[in-house]
Amino acid sequence: MQSITWKCPSNIALIKYWGKKGNQYPANPSLSFTLTNCHTITTLSFEPKEDDGTLLLSFSYDGAPMPTFEPKLEQFFNNTEHLFPFLTKYLIEINTTNTFPHSSGIASSASGMAALALCLCSMEMKIEKTLSTEDFFKKASNVARLGSGSASRSTLGPVVMWGKSDSFEESSDDYAIKVSNVHPIFNSYCDTILLVDQDKKEVSSSDGHALLKNNPFAQIRFQEAKANLELLNKALKEGNLIGFNNIVEQEAMMLHAMMMTSKPYFLLIKPNTLAIIQKVWEMRSILNLHMTITLDAGANVHLLYPENEKARVIAFINKELVQFCNSNFIHDHVGLGPIEMN
Repeated sequence: MQSITWKCPSNIALIKYWGKKGNQYPANPSLSFTLTNCHTITTLSFEPKEDDGTLLLSFSYDGAPMPTFEPKLEQFFNNTEHLFPFLTKYLIEINTTNTFPHSSGIASSASGMAALALCLCSMEMKIEKTLSTEDFFKKASNVARLGSGSASRSTLGPVVMWGKSDSFEESSDDYAIKVSNVHPIFNSYCDTILLVDQDKKEVSSSDGHALLKNNPFAQIRFQEAKANLELLNKALKEGNLIGFNNIVEQEAMMLHAMMMTSKPYFLLIKPNTLAIIQKVWEMRSILNLHMTITLDAGANVHLLYPENEKARVIAFINKELVQFCNSNFIHDHVGLGPIEMN
């Protein structure tokens, strides 16, 4: 039996992907920081079997069966099996683990599906040796997208965008691309994730995307996201921290506004989410810190800040914010992307 292992990071969207069309295509382009410490490690093992046209695989999480993951995994392989026609010739075992809570709004499906896509593309390289390096990552991003849209961005780093945009010549709805010419300050940006709620979300991201279809503000949201993408791209290139903060926070607020105005409406933020946001807004000008908040589809708060302010921001977190997350947080930072481990 042969095996392949990839360590693949999560990502935090700065321009939010919320709303899709067709077969996992985005309603608007999105842009993200690839993280480092929040990652998934997936090992895909395979051995030959008689090709009877059926796909035989087993899945475990932390070495144990995880039945709740199986429906999404089955759907993923239904969507991608045609891209890997050799899979029916092998018995496949998948084992995966996370360094952070899954299903709580820290994009575990992004790192998980991206890691699995990278393993499958590596398996193709071992068996058929048909992909160039460029094509390898394009295919991995496209395959990851079919499992989770935001997973398309986790196959690359450090700053990544997905979705067709006139502002990015190589951009595509099929796969993500690296954002070039980013000011160096953003390549080492820090992200402390304050874990307000580690339980499974009441409404999954997939269900949230579907509910957006009947939202009366959806089309306006898509237009705003495209406009914000251009503004953020400019701020990233110029190293404009104030412009960066304004756009990133507006995107976070708009994402959760879409949830609160969907039909039916729902709410993922918690009282302590708001308490953290208000404390950051209250203190950053007093402390002269360039820290900003963003949220994924959940209650947990991502606190973003430049590396040269790290010591002062951590002191602020320890003094003012730990009370709102029971001292549960993850210090992370922008990273270069996934790593093959064997």
